[in-house]
Amino acid sequence: MSSFIPFDRSQPYLLPPDLKSWLPADDMAHFIVAAVERVPMSAFCVPVCTGGKAQYHPRLMLALLIFSYANGLFSSRRIERATYRDI
Repeated sequence: MSSFIPFDRSQPYLLPPDLKSWLPADDMAHFIVAAVERVPMSAFCVPVCTGGKAQYHPRLMLALLIFSYANGLFSSRRIERATYRDI
């Protein structure tokens, strides 16, 4: 089994029941998520390492990078800052 940190885009926290309801239906984020779901991930997967913190899923990271690059964020520090500031 993989040691990825589990993620679920429909997981409710203290936010609306569906995070997709915050975005318009024609928002670029919907397109990026749909496109990344179609990309074969075999080239992005790395061997499972014992110990250490679990990895983020490659689909999540690829979607984050594509969305950030499309919005003009190229610095890894700015991308990280945006993950705390923006949803």
